[in-house]
Amino acid sequence: MESLMLRDDQSRSPEDRPRPDRSRTDCPVLLSQRLVLRSPHVEDIDALAHLANNAAIATMVSRMPHPYTAKDAADFVRRTNIGEIGKCVYAITKAENGEFLGCCALEPHAADEDTLEMGYWLGEPYWNRGYATEAAHALIDMAFRTRDIVRIDARCRVTNIASRRVIQKCGFQFQGSGMVGNLAMGGMVPVEWYRLDRKTWLSLKSWGEMR
Repeated sequence: MESLMLRDDQSRSPEDRPRPDRSRTDCPVLLSQRLVLRSPHVEDIDALAHLANNAAIATMVSRMPHPYTAKDAADFVRRTNIGEIGKCVYAITKAENGEFLGCCALEPHAADEDTLEMGYWLGEPYWNRGYATEAAHALIDMAFRTRDIVRIDARCRVTNIASRRVIQKCGFQFQGSGMVGNLAMGGMVPVEWYRLDRKTWLSLKSWGEMR
């Protein structure tokens, strides 16, 4: 959850900020048992603004502003679709009716081309239903099957028990702890760092065996 970017880090120099990637052809629509993961649409703006405007979410995601406005949501949708935020940013939606639930993303690691970072968040009405784990499984499977990467990293705040459980259920192993900036809280917060390597992912064989 910590790595998902909903607003650009204004502290970075122009040289360090992500360059637009006009093509999302390497970010295919992902289907799971209950979910469809696809690029954010203009039609998501109202639901995005409503769900993201929640301090319980913003304080757990490093770059989500709070309050979170319709303007923030519109800017997020625009910038994700021209590649300014992350590498693959997905809207998490229900397969049965297209209902917007939250977002997940893969970002390239700043200093290691063999590593991607995964982030995610769900609106509070959809917590504790297994949606985050299901979305993470789909994202992880796509990353290892379609990219020449060695590992995926994920981070969560030390107080975020639910996010830690999702990360662990996906097979990530604890690597260490540290501090990261949190936009909503206006300072640094302690986080835990987890890693899933390709060998471990292959050994899992089937997400369905994990509970």
